Amino acid sequence: MSLDKLKLSKPLVAAMTDAGFLTPKEIQARTMSRILGGQDVIAVGPEGSGKTTTYVLATLMKLKYAFEEAPRALILVPDAAHVDHVLEQFKLLNRNSTFRILGIDSRGAVDTQMNEITDGCDIIVAVPDRARALYLKLALNTNKIQLFIVDNAELIVKKGLQLPVVELANSAYKSQHVVFTEVMHEKLNHMISPFMKDSTATIEVDEIGEKQAEVYQQMLYQVPNFRTKLNLLTLLLNDTEVFDKVVVFVNTRLTAQTVYKNFNRHKEGEISIYRSLFFDDKGYDDIEDFKDTPEARVLIVANENLGELNIEGIPFILHFELPEQKETLIQRIVKHGDEDVVAITFSTDIELIEVKKIEQAIGQKLELMELPEDLKVVDAAVKPKKKKGAEENETAERGAAFHEKKASNLKNYNYSAGTKAKMTYKNKKGLS
Repeated sequence: MSLDKLKLSKPLVAAMTDAGFLTPKEIQARTMSRILGGQDVIAVGPEGSGKTTTYVLATLMKLKYAFEEAPRALILVPDAAHVDHVLEQFKLLNRNSTFRILGIDSRGAVDTQMNEITDGCDIIVAVPDRARALYLKLALNTNKIQLFIVDNAELIVKKGLQLPVVELANSAYKSQHVVFTEVMHEKLNHMISPFMKDSTATIEVDEIGEKQAEVYQQMLYQVPNFRTKLNLLTLLLNDTEVFDKVVVFVNTRLTAQTVYKNFNRHKEGEISIYRSLFFDDKGYDDIEDFKDTPEARVLIVANENLGELNIEGIPFILHFELPEQKETLIQRIVKHGDEDVVAITFSTDIELIEVKKIEQAIGQKLELMELPEDLKVVDAAVKPKKKKGAEENETAERGAAFHEKKASNLKNYNYSAGTKAKMTYKNKKGLS
């Protein structure tokens, strides 16, 4: 497909060609006409799929002429580094400096930024909290905003910047709203639903890279929060016949302690911590001792200052938390010889972006698993009440993201003790 299919102006086509963009990306081909047509759009695509270039082109096309006093496009990004990146893209494609583009973040003084805005600009690229501060000081006039764009929306949610986004979007009530993100989840949907129109189009581009290496069997459990993770871990590992030797990775030694304490009923020596913070916790300083101890079934390992760890020969690798560097996880799941291993990942909504990056890196998707029917899915917004002499009463309502599946979609996995390649989740009512 040629750039002409995007229906850009000749100067923009020339700028794209000079910049080395000879053919449009899929996300550009599928979203450009909708954005130019005035429709609200949610565009979902991985890093490098062309999201930034898409809205930079659309903004330059939609505004058409420059030099208005009040800004006509507001672009919200998660941090100063993204502000710089977007400004570079505008500089690359806004060849004749037709539009006055202003970057706003915490590196500049508020008074200076107020003066820059009131001097007149066409496009503002800003972090949400600083943009909101300028709006509350009456420096940022949103009455003329035609195009309201949220980029890297998943990172904005991760940083907890939902409130300023919603306030600014609602203030620019006459504008068209466009959201770009790498993943969609409930928290992100909660942020954008107050201002996205019912006619919003959702465009998803799922580009998985080429397969880089053979990896062990991958399974993914998506859960709403940390407490539900704990419930799921306990529920799965209660099956001692299946999970007979497991390494559970967490990010910090304090989290390892929390996970260990959550197993309040287990046999002596069955569950332990690798290099525990506390001397009274059952633990190992050498993983080979864990491997050689028959009664040792679960070892909780913190990624914090870990270094190299030989986990060969352990049939189940479970990532309770995703490490900061995706390479840390990937090197553990690369297949060695004919060894049969199952790698299981737990992910909350906020961690889904890291899951996507891992999938991109290994060139395949992690298999999404059904949540067990008897799992307590904890509503994080409701704090359980503790009564003296009574068990904790936890709220276990399932949200929209955890709806019941049709019987035809339920998955059953046959477990072979010899291969460890598949798992059986037994019916808790005694059915085999």
